[in-house]
Amino acid sequence: MSWQTYVDANLLGTGKISRAAIIGLQGGIWAASSSYALSPEEQKGIISSFQNLEATQANGVRIAGQKFFTLQANDRSIYVKKGGDGAILVKTKQAVLVAEYAGPVQAGEATPVVENLADYLINVGY
Repeated sequence: MSWQTYVDANLLGTGKISRAAIIGLQGGIWAASSSYALSPEEQKGIISSFQNLEATQANGVRIAGQKFFTLQANDRSIYVKKGGDGAILVKTKQAVLVAEYAGPVQAGEATPVVENLADYLINVGY
């Protein structure tokens, strides 16, 4: 399966995720929803947010030109919010899944979608 299929079918296809991307830990976007632009600086910031969780908690995360406030951050997952919308960032062995959801979808509906895909990718070596 292509990386784009994971974004289109496993994330966007659920109806719970509005925009998504898969970023390689070594840099670069492996796949993204159409017109979802993450600048090189944002990509580096997202990856480094897992390396300094205290700063991530204090400063939030910038995704696609928007600043999100951090609700929770650990070595695997970072949950952020902006108004009624939010995003889930999950690190696998080789990538970070970046998935945004938009109200009326709630975090509790969107989070399992992203976490389950991350579990699968980790189990197959990614």
